[in-house]
Amino acid sequence: MERTIQNLFFLSLLILMLQVDQFSLAVVRRTSEASEPLAASAPEGIDCGSACEYRCSKASRHKMCIRACGTCCARCHCVPPGTSGNEDVCPCYANMTTHGGRHKCP
Repeated sequence: MERTIQNLFFLSLLILMLQVDQFSLAVVRRTSEASEPLAASAPEGIDCGSACEYRCSKASRHKMCIRACGTCCARCHCVPPGTSGNEDVCPCYANMTTHGGRHKCP
């Protein structure tokens, strides 16, 4: 009797694990399908060098600004206009943070 209960418990646990695995696979598929059109619509032809040079032209730490801006531009394919602010134009750029939780992009 005890052995039967153990077998049933093990079987139900196995079924539960399979259902969780199938659910997580379905979530991954849905997430990747939803993100594909966004990635395809991002403008790839931005000149990060000149965009960041202008963005950082008034920065007190020019080299650090250029390095951070270049990283953000490469990931987001976008640099907000002007030397500061205007981050609503490029939400990816505005929302990127460092490990410490500070804004990464100048």
